[in-house]
Amino acid sequence: MSHDYHNTEKRKNEHIEIALNKDVTGNNITTGFENYRFKHNALPEINFTDIDLSSVFLGKPIKAPFLISSMTGGTMQAYEINKALALAAEAHGWAIGLGSMRAAIENEGTAYSFRIRKYAPSAPIIANLGAVQLNYGYGIKECRRAVEIAEADGLVLHLNGLQEIFQPEGDVNFSNLLKKIEDAAKNMPVPLGVKEVGMGIDRETAQKLIDAGVQFIDVAGAGGTSWIQVEKYRSKDRMRERAAEAFQDWGYSTAEALLDVRNYSADVPLIASGGLNNGVDAAKALSLGANLAGFGRTLLREAVDDEQAIHLRLNQIEFELRTAMFGIGAVSLAELASTTRLKKTIIG
Repeated sequence: MSHDYHNTEKRKNEHIEIALNKDVTGNNITTGFENYRFKHNALPEINFTDIDLSSVFLGKPIKAPFLISSMTGGTMQAYEINKALALAAEAHGWAIGLGSMRAAIENEGTAYSFRIRKYAPSAPIIANLGAVQLNYGYGIKECRRAVEIAEADGLVLHLNGLQEIFQPEGDVNFSNLLKKIEDAAKNMPVPLGVKEVGMGIDRETAQKLIDAGVQFIDVAGAGGTSWIQVEKYRSKDRMRERAAEAFQDWGYSTAEALLDVRNYSADVPLIASGGLNNGVDAAKALSLGANLAGFGRTLLREAVDDEQAIHLRLNQIEFELRTAMFGIGAVSLAELASTTRLKKTIIG
């Protein structure tokens, strides 16, 4: 593992600045949730205050079916963001995922930026490593170490092939990874999940992962942050900058990916992330088969601004979900999941 961790730290800070200040959403592609609308119920026959958002994830109770999605880590700025998000997750009863922990594996001095358990003692925490690192010297030892550092309840291996292609220092050998993911699933002390980073996971890929022992999947579909576009802003390679434009509409939308995977497996826990902006998006995702709705870059600005801003944002998302449930007469997440009031408005 000879990778220069100073380059990793520099890259992480650049990712944060680009995500905050640049347009990194792909053009001509959406989450797909705009193609669905709830049929309003004028007589819901429930008390708004009785609506129950509680659930369980990774064996832990949560107050609401939400995940603060993997974003960052490895630098002081990232630590401050992770701390703010962890405090918010704990206060609101959300789960929280960490950004790639490769920096902490390469340099123990950066591990502090991922140590959020003291700020979120009861929240489900998901540690995170790039699956491709299993082809670059990582193994069960490194996977276990990531979990130890974060005191995590689960580990997610992220699949980010196209990001790596466009990243100046990208690792592009994705060959024969499935067997290594299977080995990790068998040997981890916590549940192992897999996620994309904004291009989506389809049914065929999900089937392979589930058969390999993966215990939860974040479909992480297209329609939100495009890491191709993020890397475009970092690139000093004019050819790659231009090539990134050809991939503005690349990816499998979050709604499509969610339906595709859920239609294959009725049981595997699914997280829907990728472009969700509000609690109505979350309600649609939960109705289409998600167990949790993940929010990432849409929370980043508030996490940077101030403590009150992030709490206000999470309160708003929860209120929007409750209101959507009230609007269709669903008093529980089980009733939301089984509603017949979500209609596809565009055939395609």
